[in-house]
Amino acid sequence: MGDKCMDTVTLKAAAKDDMQIIWRMQTEAFSELLVKYQDYDMSPAAESFEKVMARYEQPWTVYYFIVAGDKNVGAIRIVDKKDGSRKRISPIWIMQEHRNKGYAQAAILAAEQIYGSNHWCLDTILQEAGNLHLYEKMGYHQTGRIEKINDRMDIVFYEKD
Repeated sequence: MGDKCMDTVTLKAAAKDDMQIIWRMQTEAFSELLVKYQDYDMSPAAESFEKVMARYEQPWTVYYFIVAGDKNVGAIRIVDKKDGSRKRISPIWIMQEHRNKGYAQAAILAAEQIYGSNHWCLDTILQEAGNLHLYEKMGYHQTGRIEKINDRMDIVFYEKD
């Protein structure tokens, strides 16, 4: 995870015409977790294009491609209602072949440059140690709220002030 790649990551706002690509990337990026946890009701891999498109059309949502060099290595959705509630990352993903290169960390930092570095929240799978490590390294702390989804999986909630 050298600093070299950290410098080359940018966020590029997705347009309506990009949403088919975003949806395909999302379903592919989360497919392994869907198989592992069988969470068909809530996995981003199981979402319909219509559901992703409906989110895109929310006035408080922006989807960004996470761009490294000239490649879309992942995406992040930022929810900012601008009403004093916490800003939210939901979801963020890096495509399989680009993982473990610091791109998610760089994307979160880039989002904080746009939206400010405090008053955030997110949630993730408690059983995914790599995710917990990433968010804790980025200054997020567990709120103490954990939701059991099924026998394999729990969702843990994080905040950053």
